[in-house]
Amino acid sequence: MKGRRTYQPSKKHLHSTHGFRRKMRTKGGRKVLSSRRAKGRHQIAVKSPRKGHYK
Repeated sequence: MKGRRTYQPSKKHLHSTHGFRRKMRTKGGRKVLSSRRAKGRHQIAVKSPRKGHYK
């Protein structure tokens, strides 16, 4: 019997784990955002979809 593959992509999980609001919760996350801003990154966190657009 085979198990399923390890990567099962889900936008909901991606944003709840790596999203902007999740990073704003912790001191370390805020530090990550500020260093990415300082470096001039175009995208500082995973882009969040518009409200109600998770599939």
